[in-house]
Amino acid sequence: MNENTVFQNTTGEGDENPIPQPPQGQVQVAPQQVGENLGPPPLPSGIFSLGNILKIVLGIVVLAIIGFVIFQFVLPIFSQNKNEKVTLTYWGLWEEPSVFQSIISDFERENPNIKIEYSKMDKKQYRERLAARIDNNTGPDIFRFHNTWLPEISKYLSPLSSDAITQDEFKKNFYPVTQTDLIQNGAIYGIPLEIDSLSLFVNTQIFKDAGVQIPTSWDDFIKTSKALTVKGENGKIKTAGAALGTYDNIDHAPDIISLLFLQNGVDLYDISATSKKAVDSLDFYTSFAKGEGSVWDSTLDSSMLAFANGSLAMYFGYSWDVFMIQALNKDLPFQVVPVPYLTDRKMTIASYWVEGVSVKSKHQKEAMLFMKFLSRKETEQKLYSEESKTRLFGEPYARVDLMDSLKDNKIVYPFVSQAPNARSSFFASDTEDNGLNQQMNVYLGDAVRSILGNTSPETAVETLSQGVTQVLQQYGE
Repeated sequence: MNENTVFQNTTGEGDENPIPQPPQGQVQVAPQQVGENLGPPPLPSGIFSLGNILKIVLGIVVLAIIGFVIFQFVLPIFSQNKNEKVTLTYWGLWEEPSVFQSIISDFERENPNIKIEYSKMDKKQYRERLAARIDNNTGPDIFRFHNTWLPEISKYLSPLSSDAITQDEFKKNFYPVTQTDLIQNGAIYGIPLEIDSLSLFVNTQIFKDAGVQIPTSWDDFIKTSKALTVKGENGKIKTAGAALGTYDNIDHAPDIISLLFLQNGVDLYDISATSKKAVDSLDFYTSFAKGEGSVWDSTLDSSMLAFANGSLAMYFGYSWDVFMIQALNKDLPFQVVPVPYLTDRKMTIASYWVEGVSVKSKHQKEAMLFMKFLSRKETEQKLYSEESKTRLFGEPYARVDLMDSLKDNKIVYPFVSQAPNARSSFFASDTEDNGLNQQMNVYLGDAVRSILGNTSPETAVETLSQGVTQVLQQYGE
């Protein structure tokens, strides 16, 4: 309704007796009969027509929809960026929440809108549980995984953004083995917080009593292991020179055999192409448990237990074995040194754990911020310090630039000193994998047992090669 509509016909235009207009500047008052109540001017006809009512209702509905969209979708974006806290769930394996709390607190102070909820998970069936939970959208945002698991879990991992870490930064800060394991098709799939390498533990008292030197080559290792082996009158081994040759009572047997394979040039992804080298490697390994010159056999305790009780001179293991050995015998005199090697193949086996981001995480940006934080030098240093408060030492540093800071630690340094020349193998122990690793280890164990049971190494390797090929095909390798 407007002024021209309400006051139509008041100008006098078209009337025979037009109403005189007041002089300019005066106000005209309409004549009115005494007692006549004119009331408000009449509404224009048609304002309550069905068409107009529908237009009004439609306008109200449109306004309501716009309001709903603003409140439900637009405002939450600004609210989340400015006020709302994002919670990231983080699944770990070995460390208690108290160890990570200081690290998490530092991150949360820098990022007040992000909260980290860390949980130490049960190692049993961890990988299977992780996959199942991610599949049904109830998994963690961030989780720990073993370096050999990528073929199994790559579909659950988000490539790290360049804001989290660039390839140049990764290659500069972390060891070559992590680059081989974690960079696939140009994408980085995790941040390692530690590195570990297969090393040689030696009983220093046994060596001192025998007056022999710690071996650095395999030729010296053979001689030393035989010189340190003590047998009873019945030929039973009382003190073993080294734990090699069998499979079921040797801790890390898959890793030790992998060490021999890789040093001897075996292609683990195509064993048949290097079958002769694989035959030589398995023949060499099993020779330590054969004949009168044996230094180990299947009747002995597990290698870790034998080493801890002082009846084994040389043991192959990783840094975490130190804690278990000392728990069994805190007074055992031992030293950790690099593994023996061939002249032109100075390498060992790497086994380590990595932090990754779930592809199903609804908070990718925030998760990448946390990964960037974990990759920092200062973060690894603080984590190592916190871990060292609960045990003898923390997880050996994954960053190259922190290696030298461990030089004075005679127990830890050998593990990181070998990291630049370490390699990974899917024949891996202690991963609680129940998948790729376990399947590979079954075939490897069968090969060793069959050779000890007088099957030819050639036949054993042929069967092993076929089994490995089948497993790799299963996981798309």
